Amino acid sequence: MALSRKHPATKETVGAQYICFNTPDENGEWTENFESTVYVFPTVTQVSTEEASEGYDVWASGASYESDSVVSAVDISETNVAFDDEILEKMKGNTVVDGVVLSGKTTVRPWFAYGIPVIKHDGSMDLRWYPKCKLTENTDATATSTDSHSDQTDDMTIRAYSFDEEGNKCVKALTANNAMKNMTQDAFFAAPLLTVAAVKAAVPSSGG
Repeated sequence: MALSRKHPATKETVGAQYICFNTPDENGEWTENFESTVYVFPTVTQVSTEEASEGYDVWASGASYESDSVVSAVDISETNVAFDDEILEKMKGNTVVDGVVLSGKTTVRPWFAYGIPVIKHDGSMDLRWYPKCKLTENTDATATSTDSHSDQTDDMTIRAYSFDEEGNKCVKALTANNAMKNMTQDAFFAAPLLTVAAVKAAVPSSGG
């Protein structure tokens, strides 16, 4: 049996975030179709993900026969130095018309795809699309200005749900892999990607 020694690159930074709203069906349910515009926000200072999972045991003959866990959703928590007000209101499900916002009513928050790149120290990237998301929480606090600088940030929590029959919630391209070495952020985030075939088809022919 051969030993394969790995030397993984450390994380260096998080890149811009990408948001693309879904085109729902007549009942408001998520579909595999999305709007033509992908919004790019180079505003993220920190992002973290947490899987909401539930473990279970199958018992037989007085003993645990099998154990497993089911990931029901992925919570993405992020901090931004700024965020577009109209896009945020749209993520909340509020009415936005020519800069006028109507909020406070009972709404159904829209589906959207959320993308984020994690850039490694060696230049490789972990590119991620979460195709089926909803905004679950956001904070908006503003303090008075003082003589010393202090960043005023916005926090958001986005929940990613299963988008296919297998229960997948995220699509990744790891550019450290030779097959993905030519993948760029522009190519990967040009539109939400839902399958292995779609990711492979998006790889530029020569890194550009």
